[in-house]
Amino acid sequence: MTPESDLRVLLSELRPERQPGRYVYATVPDGILPGGVRPVVTVRETEGLTLVLPEAEAVAAGLAYTYTAGWITLRVHSALEAVGLTAAVSLALTDAGISCNVVAGYHHDHLFVPYERTDDAVAVLERLAGESRAR
Repeated sequence: MTPESDLRVLLSELRPERQPGRYVYATVPDGILPGGVRPVVTVRETEGLTLVLPEAEAVAAGLAYTYTAGWITLRVHSALEAVGLTAAVSLALTDAGISCNVVAGYHHDHLFVPYERTDDAVAVLERLAGESRAR
C-alpha cells in the first residue's frame, strides 16, 4: 500500500478506529522496562523512558502514571512527510475541547485522548472526514 500525502485525501479517508482498553503515560527513569510491561509507545528522553501502556500493566508493575487515555488509530495510510494532517486533526479536536497526544507510526497516526472523551473524539474525526468527502 502506497502512503498518502495529499491532505484532502488523508482527511476524507481518516477512518478513526477506537482501540479497546485504557492507556496511561508512565516513565521509568533508568530506562529499563519492568517485567510484564509491553508498551504500545516508548519515547526515550533525557529524564527517562516514557511509556504509553495498558493501565492494567502499569498497575501490575507498580508504575505510577498520569493521563488515562483512549487510543484512536487513523486507518488512513499517511505518508510520514505528509503536511497538515496533524494540524487539521488537532484543530478539529481543539474546537471540541479535546486534548490530544499524537504518535506517528510507520503506517498510521495514533491519537491518545482523555479516556472519557474518546467516543467524542471519534465522532469529531468522523465528522471531519465526512466534511472532507463532501468538498
